[in-house]
Amino acid sequence: MSLIQIRKRSLTIETVYHEGGPPPAQPLRLAAACAVVRNPYAGRYEPDLLPFMAELRGLGTLLAEEVVAALGGADRVQAYSKAAIVGTSGELEHGAVWHEAGGWAMRQVLGEPKAIVPAAKAVAHTGYRLMVPLHYIHAAYVRSHFNSFEVGIQDAPRPDEILFALVMADGGRIHSRLGGLTKDQVSVHDGQR
Repeated sequence: MSLIQIRKRSLTIETVYHEGGPPPAQPLRLAAACAVVRNPYAGRYEPDLLPFMAELRGLGTLLAEEVVAALGGADRVQAYSKAAIVGTSGELEHGAVWHEAGGWAMRQVLGEPKAIVPAAKAVAHTGYRLMVPLHYIHAAYVRSHFNSFEVGIQDAPRPDEILFALVMADGGRIHSRLGGLTKDQVSVHDGQR
């Protein structure tokens, strides 16, 4: 029997046309795919979370492919992140399983970018909203792509559920002008610079 039981999914797409200055040549698009699943360990301590983490790779792939399609293809994705909101009958470690499962799935779908996938997680009540950090997929120090995106669903997670999310964007912040390493200057290809 599968450990993954999905109650609902959502896809949110945000398009930013300007931030008070001149409109950019191309609007910024951000997207988040979420899945609300039953927490198989709600209300109890489970010492071995690895089977759940392994099975979540399939869900991660499904969500990653959905976000990539929403943004127009893997070649358009420039920033990414992942998140988990665990219902109050669970523990933070139940959301931490998403670090490997969600991150692995995005790397596979995006062609193995090297930058660490930023993340946020919380144990929280139903309807909680979580701000998720994003950065450039090939180098973590590209300042123009430091951004955030809100994830959450009004009736989730229930106490015995977990909301898992993957977030991507097709560019950096609109009107970014604070210097630092630019995406065109990435040369080391170590995931940092």
